[in-house]
Amino acid sequence: MLFIFCQLMLSANAQQILTLESALDIANSNSPDIRRSLLNLENSEQTLKAQNAALKSNFSLSLTPISFDQNRSFQTFQSVWNTSRSTQSFGTFTVSQPFLPTDGTISLVNRFGWQDNYSENSTNLRPKTFSNNLYLSIAQPLFTYNRTKLTLKGLELNLENAQLNYAMQKLNMEKQVTQFFYNVYLAQMSLSISQDEFANTQKSYEITQNKVTAGIAAKEELYQAELNFATAKSTLENAQVALENSKDMFKQYIGMDIMQEITVMTDVTLNPVVVDVKKAIEYGLNSRMELRQREIDVTNAQFQLIRTKSLNEFRGDVALSIGITGDNQNLPDIYANPTNNPRVSVSFNLPLYDWGEKKARIKAQEAVIKNSELNFDEQKRQITLDIRKVYRSLQNLVNQIDIAAQNEKNAQLTYEINLERYANGDLTSMDMNLFQTQLSQKKMSYANSLIDYKIELLNLKIQSLYDFEKNEAIIPENIIQKKK
Repeated sequence: MLFIFCQLMLSANAQQILTLESALDIANSNSPDIRRSLLNLENSEQTLKAQNAALKSNFSLSLTPISFDQNRSFQTFQSVWNTSRSTQSFGTFTVSQPFLPTDGTISLVNRFGWQDNYSENSTNLRPKTFSNNLYLSIAQPLFTYNRTKLTLKGLELNLENAQLNYAMQKLNMEKQVTQFFYNVYLAQMSLSISQDEFANTQKSYEITQNKVTAGIAAKEELYQAELNFATAKSTLENAQVALENSKDMFKQYIGMDIMQEITVMTDVTLNPVVVDVKKAIEYGLNSRMELRQREIDVTNAQFQLIRTKSLNEFRGDVALSIGITGDNQNLPDIYANPTNNPRVSVSFNLPLYDWGEKKARIKAQEAVIKNSELNFDEQKRQITLDIRKVYRSLQNLVNQIDIAAQNEKNAQLTYEINLERYANGDLTSMDMNLFQTQLSQKKMSYANSLIDYKIELLNLKIQSLYDFEKNEAIIPENIIQKKK
């Protein structure tokens, strides 16, 4: 006996007892869906960070330590062949600054070099010179949209959308974990009920066996009792298999080790919650993240319309540059005789005829915008409908729970009364099995109704983003940050 007791204690200690709260904590850290959502969020954050970094001054240095070129060519003017050689070494330092308000670029460039040139027919033999070219340039597009601003705004919206997806994934994860958790709980209860049913059936079988042995019951009663006993044993084994399968699916979803033995524990007693459906709808329409996502879809569609309108557009580009160049064989005298080198360039792109391509693409994109706006309006209506549906379901479930509780109580009393009648020989084994089955069904029905109420209450919290159990709003972190 002591050995068996120790084995039972070790088995209990090997199991991890999970509450719904602890399961949610594990899922927050280990759930594959949450981890994927976090990776998408990090991707959006880093992409926006890179774009903001690209708006700052960019410093670059390119070096060519040595460049040698020898060429022999025919000089038509002098009607002679000439061999030339050139040896160069130079470097270019550039500071480039994008200008966000106008989508222009300001650059400061300094190119310093040294060269040694030789030409066979040249009077100047091997002139070695140093040169330096320092200039400031501005490149500015005209008559077009600000591409940098639009890209930056698009990335900001992508980040916000990723934040919304993450917050929605956490809410969805809470719903899924709760569903899996209660599935395990119901499987545990089903196993417990099956164990009770098996024990009761075994007891009935023993009573029938005694009756047949005493000659006060027909042998057919014993056959039926044996069949009932075998059926109860099979039901018990099926319940055990169903429980293990439910546990495995639960552990897989929350990211636990599949080999870890667990058992769940919770309180499913009924605590009716007063729900204000108007308040639920108001919070849902003001806070639901899907609505903000539909707004982002509309904005992105409008951005795409701007890009579409830029097809075959009238556009201009202005390039300005001013600087100073110096060259000399002596490095200290490089700017002894400097030369100014201003440059200006104005160019235009004038579309002539595109056979209606631009007009058709604009109409197609306008249709996309209207579709996004319709989705936004439909989402608002769907939120209202879903909340009203959940509210009605909650009201109905309270009544169903009361009925299920009374049915379980009646089934228990009926079973106990008929068990006594069966012991006295007033009922057959088949009749007794029907009462046992009825009791098991009513117990499961009551447990299901309680859990359905819990899940539906959670569904209302997700639909309205308001917790009526705690009387507090559920405001996602990204919305809090925006309000700040």
